[in-house]
Amino acid sequence: MKLTERKWFYPLVYFLLAFISFLPLYTERPYDPRQTQSVIFEILQVATQPYAAWGWVFHVLTLAVIALSIWKPALGGRVMAAYFGLNYLVIAAVQTNGVTPSYGFAVHTGALVAEVLLGLLWLGMAWKGGLQINWQAIPRGRWLLLPFALLVFWSPIAYQGGRFVFDFNPLLLLTSPDYGLAYCFLTPVFVFLLILAWPQVDGFAFRVTAFNGLLYGLFNLAAWAEPATRVLGVMHLPLLVIPMAALWLARSQPQTRLAHA
Repeated sequence: MKLTERKWFYPLVYFLLAFISFLPLYTERPYDPRQTQSVIFEILQVATQPYAAWGWVFHVLTLAVIALSIWKPALGGRVMAAYFGLNYLVIAAVQTNGVTPSYGFAVHTGALVAEVLLGLLWLGMAWKGGLQINWQAIPRGRWLLLPFALLVFWSPIAYQGGRFVFDFNPLLLLTSPDYGLAYCFLTPVFVFLLILAWPQVDGFAFRVTAFNGLLYGLFNLAAWAEPATRVLGVMHLPLLVIPMAALWLARSQPQTRLAHA
């Protein structure tokens, strides 16, 4: 019996991912643990600002790897896995740390560790050929998740006057800095593509990526508690819905062997 087929394997992996997510933050100035969400919020507010002008690059590259996977599925699957692996490493480098107003230099340790691991995992999948999408064989029902993926790809959100608001500028479909630089917006798009590909996806990588996304989707339910962040809560629904669908799919449908080319 393979290790991944043992009953205790995935519960243990999920426990370890949850443990990583609760690693204490690093801050230049001490913080009360009850202020953890405030520290994370300040990190996210400042971390990606210097790179906002590069938002279009991630939109274009995502569309390019999708196009390649339609044209040449085997090659496109490898390139897609490599691209998203690299994107996770970029997010780990730029979104998980910053110089905050209240706490000085701060690092979201758990997110940093998880995103580095995901990046390395998918680079490994690119090497192994652990992802391939057969666009002609996708069950129709899976396309019901497309609006959630499009929402975060668009990322029509802005921070104005101390609160989050929607900004439905159509140019953001190709320029929004939030999509490719934010774990919570990139992950639903990637997991949606993995759902389209399933079962031609490495089962371990599929489940790990989905479960870690679900963790942060649950954490961000807290955004619904305050009127100023409710729009942010809406924007995190794809991170809740799409990983849940992925985990259910992985549970209820056996994986088939990938055909390498």
